[in-house]
Amino acid sequence: MPMQRLSDEPKTIQSMQDLLTTARSMEQEAVAGYQALSERMVREGRAELAAVFDRLVAEEQDHLGMVEQWSAQTGVPCETVALNDEDSVFDDEGAGIVAPQMLNAYRAFSIAVRNEERAFVFWTYVAAGAPTPEMRSAAERMAREELGHVATLRQERRRAFHALRRSDATVVRSIAFLEERLTGALDGQFSTLEAADLADVIALARQARARAAAVRSWPFAVSMTVAVPRNGEAPNLRGLSELLLDCYLDLAESCKDQAARELAQIFAGELIHCLSVVRRLETRS
Repeated sequence: MPMQRLSDEPKTIQSMQDLLTTARSMEQEAVAGYQALSERMVREGRAELAAVFDRLVAEEQDHLGMVEQWSAQTGVPCETVALNDEDSVFDDEGAGIVAPQMLNAYRAFSIAVRNEERAFVFWTYVAAGAPTPEMRSAAERMAREELGHVATLRQERRRAFHALRRSDATVVRSIAFLEERLTGALDGQFSTLEAADLADVIALARQARARAAAVRSWPFAVSMTVAVPRNGEAPNLRGLSELLLDCYLDLAESCKDQAARELAQIFAGELIHCLSVVRRLETRS
């Protein structure tokens, strides 16, 4: 899945104290964000989701402890400060206000993955603009840590994806059905687009139609269905794209037939491009 972009490039960090203070503040922001979501799920009677967000709180507290240990080892003090917009990477993506029935463990881990991806990109920017070799090395270390967190959370998201498929709260839909929904969602964008974006979206809709036709006649013995929520709103354009991407990534990992695996990888690549276009459109809306 493509890494998240930042809405603004981070400010230049001028000292190790500034770097560690920023790192500590980012981790504390994530702790507070997931804690607030956990508390909301408790109030809404969603104990199973509160437990997921509690796990994310614990993960972020571990990351915070690592930063504080690094500060103690180097003798460089770090504080907690309010982050500027360009330094803030935590986003609950509306989970704090949407109807609780629209949330599940898969979405919770998806939110966490994207937050960690933005943190990785943040530290990559910082490393590129670091004024000293020491600070560049420190920022690269933070980027590596965040990338490790991304990998761990992606594994958790994949487990949640499989659990969702087995849940009584979901209904099984064919991937062809979801591709048709994606095609319709893309077609629905035509009237709102500028000429510069229209060609991209037309091409994406054409690809989605072709994938829908291909999976209907998929010649290999693999599952071509996916679980979607039985109740609640249908996934939006980005949600459909992400759901289908995970389907094809899962198929690419599980297919024993090389031709099927390669086709699933091609389709995943198309969905990655689709997501990048969708996110670009979202920033303009």
